Amino acid sequence: MIKFQPLKNNIKNEWNVFKGIPFFKINRHGKNIKIHYGRQVLYMQKTDNVFIFDHPLIQHKVSLLRDKNTSSKEFRELVSEISVLMGYEVTRDIPLKEVEIETPLAVAKTKVISGKKLAVVPILRAGLGMADGFLQLVPMARVGHIGIYRDHETLEPIEYYCKLPSDIDERDVVLVDPMLATGGSASGAVDFLKKRNVKNIKFMCLIASREGIRRLHRDHPDVSIYCAAVDEELNEHGYIVPGLGDAGDRLFGTK
Repeated sequence: MIKFQPLKNNIKNEWNVFKGIPFFKINRHGKNIKIHYGRQVLYMQKTDNVFIFDHPLIQHKVSLLRDKNTSSKEFRELVSEISVLMGYEVTRDIPLKEVEIETPLAVAKTKVISGKKLAVVPILRAGLGMADGFLQLVPMARVGHIGIYRDHETLEPIEYYCKLPSDIDERDVVLVDPMLATGGSASGAVDFLKKRNVKNIKFMCLIASREGIRRLHRDHPDVSIYCAAVDEELNEHGYIVPGLGDAGDRLFGTK
Protein backbone atom coordinates (compact mmCIF):
# COMPACT_ATOMS: atom_id res chain seq x y z
CA MET A 1 0.00 0.00 0.00
CA ILE A 2 1.18 3.54 -0.57
CA LYS A 3 1.51 6.23 2.04
CA PHE A 4 0.64 9.79 1.09
CA GLN A 5 2.41 12.60 2.93
CA PRO A 6 2.75 16.37 2.46
CA LEU A 7 5.52 17.39 0.10
CA LYS A 8 7.27 19.21 2.95
CA ASN A 9 6.99 19.25 6.70
CA ASN A 10 5.60 22.77 6.51
CA ILE A 11 2.05 21.98 5.42
CA LYS A 12 0.98 25.61 5.75
CA ASN A 13 3.43 26.81 3.13
CA GLU A 14 2.36 24.16 0.64
CA TRP A 15 -1.30 24.96 1.31
CA ASN A 16 -0.71 28.64 0.60
CA VAL A 17 1.33 28.02 -2.55
CA PHE A 18 -1.32 25.82 -4.13
CA LYS A 19 -4.30 27.87 -2.94
CA GLY A 20 -6.22 25.01 -1.44
CA ILE A 21 -5.01 22.12 -3.57
CA PRO A 22 -4.10 19.14 -1.33
CA PHE A 23 -0.53 18.36 -2.36
CA PHE A 24 0.92 14.94 -1.55
CA LYS A 25 4.09 12.98 -2.04
CA ILE A 26 4.00 9.27 -2.87
CA ASN A 27 6.14 7.14 -0.57
CA ARG A 28 6.60 3.39 -0.59
CA HIS A 29 5.36 2.19 2.80
CA GLY A 30 2.31 2.33 5.01
CA LYS A 31 -1.33 3.18 4.41
CA ASN A 32 -3.30 6.18 3.27
CA ILE A 33 -3.47 8.81 5.99
CA LYS A 34 -5.47 11.93 6.65
CA ILE A 35 -3.72 15.16 7.60
CA HIS A 36 -5.14 17.69 10.03
CA TYR A 37 -4.33 21.30 9.22
CA GLY A 38 -6.04 23.71 11.60
CA ARG A 39 -9.73 22.94 11.38
CA GLN A 40 -9.38 21.38 7.96
CA VAL A 41 -8.87 17.68 7.33
CA LEU A 42 -7.21 16.79 4.04
CA TYR A 43 -8.13 13.37 2.73
CA MET A 44 -6.47 11.43 -0.06
CA GLN A 45 -8.79 12.03 -3.02
CA LYS A 46 -7.55 11.36 -6.52
CA THR A 47 -9.67 14.09 -8.07
CA ASP A 48 -7.94 16.96 -6.33
CA ASN A 49 -4.41 15.80 -5.70
CA VAL A 50 -1.00 16.03 -7.28
CA PHE A 51 1.03 12.85 -6.96
CA ILE A 52 4.82 13.19 -6.75
CA PHE A 53 6.94 10.05 -6.95
CA ASP A 54 9.86 9.75 -4.56
CA HIS A 55 11.03 6.26 -5.55
CA PRO A 56 14.86 6.21 -5.60
CA LEU A 57 15.02 4.78 -9.12
CA ILE A 58 12.76 7.49 -10.48
CA GLN A 59 14.66 10.27 -8.70
CA HIS A 60 17.99 8.89 -9.91
CA LYS A 61 16.79 8.69 -13.51
CA VAL A 62 15.30 12.19 -13.39
CA SER A 63 18.69 13.50 -12.26
CA LEU A 64 20.30 11.87 -15.28
CA LEU A 65 17.64 13.44 -17.52
CA ARG A 66 18.47 16.89 -16.19
CA ASP A 67 22.17 16.53 -17.00
CA LYS A 68 22.95 18.55 -20.14
CA ASN A 69 25.60 15.96 -21.07
CA THR A 70 23.08 13.11 -21.37
CA SER A 71 22.90 12.02 -25.03
CA SER A 72 19.64 11.82 -27.01
CA LYS A 73 19.85 8.02 -26.99
CA GLU A 74 20.25 7.92 -23.21
CA PHE A 75 17.55 10.58 -22.80
CA ARG A 76 15.02 8.54 -24.79
CA GLU A 77 15.80 5.43 -22.79
CA LEU A 78 15.46 7.24 -19.47
CA VAL A 79 12.12 8.83 -20.44
CA SER A 80 10.78 5.41 -21.37
CA GLU A 81 12.09 3.78 -18.19
CA ILE A 82 10.62 6.46 -15.92
CA SER A 83 7.28 6.17 -17.71
CA VAL A 84 7.21 2.44 -16.99
CA LEU A 85 7.93 3.02 -13.30
CA MET A 86 5.32 5.77 -12.98
CA GLY A 87 2.80 3.74 -14.94
CA TYR A 88 2.47 1.21 -12.11
CA GLU A 89 0.84 3.83 -9.89
CA VAL A 90 -1.09 5.60 -12.62
CA THR A 91 -2.84 2.29 -13.39
CA ARG A 92 -3.32 1.30 -9.75
CA ASP A 93 -7.11 1.71 -9.84
CA ILE A 94 -7.74 -0.45 -12.91
CA PRO A 95 -10.62 -2.78 -11.89
CA LEU A 96 -10.06 -6.53 -11.59
CA LYS A 97 -12.28 -9.56 -11.88
CA GLU A 98 -11.85 -13.06 -10.50
CA VAL A 99 -11.33 -15.92 -12.94
CA GLU A 100 -10.39 -19.58 -12.74
CA ILE A 101 -7.13 -20.63 -14.36
CA GLU A 102 -5.79 -24.15 -14.60
CA THR A 103 -2.16 -24.37 -13.51
CA PRO A 104 -0.01 -27.49 -14.10
CA LEU A 105 -1.09 -28.63 -10.63
CA ALA A 106 -4.64 -27.45 -9.94
CA VAL A 107 -7.35 -24.93 -10.72
CA ALA A 108 -6.63 -21.51 -9.18
CA LYS A 109 -8.94 -18.59 -8.55
CA THR A 110 -7.02 -15.49 -9.51
CA LYS A 111 -7.55 -11.98 -10.80
CA VAL A 112 -7.21 -10.34 -14.20
CA ILE A 113 -8.01 -6.89 -15.53
CA SER A 114 -11.75 -6.70 -16.04
CA GLY A 115 -11.63 -5.41 -19.58
CA LYS A 116 -11.56 -1.69 -18.80
CA LYS A 117 -10.52 0.12 -21.96
CA LEU A 118 -7.45 2.34 -21.79
CA ALA A 119 -5.85 4.83 -24.13
CA VAL A 120 -2.58 6.68 -23.87
CA VAL A 121 -2.50 10.05 -25.61
CA PRO A 122 0.87 11.79 -26.01
CA ILE A 123 1.01 15.53 -26.62
CA LEU A 124 3.23 15.89 -29.68
CA ARG A 125 6.00 15.70 -30.00
CA ALA A 126 7.75 15.15 -26.68
CA GLY A 127 4.95 13.00 -25.29
CA LEU A 128 5.85 10.24 -27.76
CA GLY A 129 8.80 9.22 -25.59
CA MET A 130 6.54 8.63 -22.58
CA ALA A 131 3.90 6.75 -24.58
CA ASP A 132 6.42 4.10 -25.58
CA GLY A 133 7.23 3.37 -21.94
CA PHE A 134 3.59 3.28 -20.87
CA LEU A 135 2.75 0.82 -23.66
CA GLN A 136 5.31 -1.63 -22.28
CA LEU A 137 3.01 -1.95 -19.27
CA VAL A 138 -0.30 -1.87 -21.13
CA PRO A 139 0.42 -3.05 -24.69
CA MET A 140 -3.30 -3.48 -25.44
CA ALA A 141 -4.01 0.22 -24.86
CA ARG A 142 -5.04 2.28 -27.88
CA VAL A 143 -2.96 5.32 -28.79
CA GLY A 144 -4.14 8.78 -29.78
CA HIS A 145 -2.13 11.88 -30.65
CA ILE A 146 -2.72 15.55 -29.95
CA GLY A 147 -0.50 18.13 -31.62
CA ILE A 148 -0.21 21.45 -29.82
CA TYR A 149 2.29 24.24 -30.13
CA ARG A 150 2.66 27.20 -27.81
CA ASP A 151 2.30 30.71 -29.19
CA HIS A 152 5.59 32.44 -28.43
CA GLU A 153 3.87 35.73 -27.65
CA THR A 154 0.86 34.64 -25.56
CA LEU A 155 2.25 31.25 -24.42
CA GLU A 156 -1.24 29.87 -25.08
CA PRO A 157 -1.79 26.50 -26.84
CA ILE A 158 -2.78 26.16 -30.49
CA GLU A 159 -3.98 22.77 -31.78
CA TYR A 160 -2.62 21.66 -35.14
CA TYR A 161 -3.35 17.91 -35.06
CA CYS A 162 -5.70 15.54 -33.26
CA LYS A 163 -6.18 11.87 -34.07
CA LEU A 164 -7.90 9.69 -31.47
CA PRO A 165 -9.35 6.16 -31.35
CA SER A 166 -12.93 6.10 -32.62
CA ASP A 167 -14.16 4.82 -29.24
CA ILE A 168 -12.13 7.31 -27.17
CA ASP A 169 -15.29 8.34 -25.28
CA GLU A 170 -15.47 4.80 -23.86
CA ARG A 171 -11.88 4.75 -22.63
CA ASP A 172 -9.95 5.94 -19.60
CA VAL A 173 -7.23 8.20 -20.95
CA VAL A 174 -3.69 8.79 -19.70
CA LEU A 175 -2.45 12.04 -21.24
CA VAL A 176 1.35 12.22 -21.32
CA ASP A 177 3.84 15.05 -21.80
CA PRO A 178 7.28 15.26 -20.18
CA MET A 179 6.84 18.86 -19.01
CA LEU A 180 3.99 20.71 -17.32
CA ALA A 181 5.27 24.28 -17.65
CA THR A 182 2.66 27.03 -18.01
CA GLY A 183 -0.08 24.41 -18.02
CA GLY A 184 -1.60 25.83 -21.20
CA SER A 185 -0.84 22.88 -23.48
CA ALA A 186 -1.99 20.30 -20.93
CA SER A 187 -5.17 22.22 -20.19
CA GLY A 188 -5.84 22.66 -23.91
CA ALA A 189 -5.31 18.94 -24.57
CA VAL A 190 -7.75 18.05 -21.78
CA ASP A 191 -10.25 20.45 -23.37
CA PHE A 192 -9.91 18.63 -26.69
CA LEU A 193 -10.49 15.26 -24.99
CA LYS A 194 -13.52 16.48 -23.06
CA LYS A 195 -15.06 17.89 -26.25
CA ARG A 196 -14.93 14.29 -27.50
CA ASN A 197 -16.78 13.12 -24.36
CA VAL A 198 -13.80 11.58 -22.56
CA LYS A 199 -14.76 11.41 -18.88
CA ASN A 200 -11.80 9.92 -17.02
CA ILE A 201 -8.46 11.62 -17.70
CA LYS A 202 -5.14 11.42 -15.89
CA PHE A 203 -2.14 13.58 -16.72
CA MET A 204 1.36 12.12 -16.37
CA CYS A 205 4.53 14.19 -16.72
CA LEU A 206 8.14 14.05 -15.62
CA ILE A 207 8.68 17.60 -14.33
CA ALA A 208 5.99 20.12 -13.41
CA SER A 209 6.15 23.77 -12.40
CA ARG A 210 4.02 25.11 -9.59
CA GLU A 211 2.34 27.50 -12.03
CA GLY A 212 1.49 24.64 -14.39
CA ILE A 213 -0.03 22.61 -11.58
CA ARG A 214 -2.17 25.56 -10.49
CA ARG A 215 -3.35 26.22 -14.05
CA LEU A 216 -4.27 22.62 -14.86
CA HIS A 217 -5.98 22.11 -11.52
CA ARG A 218 -7.89 25.38 -11.85
CA ASP A 219 -9.12 24.55 -15.36
CA HIS A 220 -9.72 20.84 -14.75
CA PRO A 221 -9.95 19.92 -11.06
CA ASP A 222 -11.18 16.44 -11.98
CA VAL A 223 -7.86 15.53 -13.64
CA SER A 224 -5.25 13.85 -11.43
CA ILE A 225 -1.66 14.97 -12.02
CA TYR A 226 1.24 12.52 -11.68
CA CYS A 227 4.81 13.81 -11.84
CA ALA A 228 8.34 12.82 -10.88
CA ALA A 229 9.48 16.29 -9.75
CA VAL A 230 8.18 19.81 -9.15
CA ASP A 231 10.39 22.82 -9.92
CA GLU A 232 9.90 26.28 -8.51
CA GLU A 233 9.69 28.65 -11.43
CA LEU A 234 9.43 29.46 -15.12
CA ASN A 235 11.72 31.76 -17.09
CA GLU A 236 10.54 34.55 -19.40
CA HIS A 237 10.19 32.05 -22.26
CA GLY A 238 7.91 29.76 -20.26
CA TYR A 239 10.55 27.06 -19.67
CA ILE A 240 10.75 25.27 -16.31
CA VAL A 241 13.81 26.24 -14.26
CA PRO A 242 16.01 24.36 -13.52
CA GLY A 243 14.03 21.79 -15.53
CA LEU A 244 15.82 19.76 -18.19
CA GLY A 245 15.67 22.00 -21.25
CA ASP A 246 13.46 21.36 -24.28
CA ALA A 247 12.32 17.75 -23.88
CA GLY A 248 11.42 17.37 -27.57
CA ASP A 249 14.81 18.60 -28.77
CA ARG A 250 16.62 16.37 -26.32
CA LEU A 251 14.53 13.32 -27.26
CA PHE A 252 15.04 13.70 -30.99
CA GLY A 253 18.38 15.48 -31.22
CA THR A 254 16.99 18.68 -32.73
CA LYS A 255 17.41 22.35 -31.84
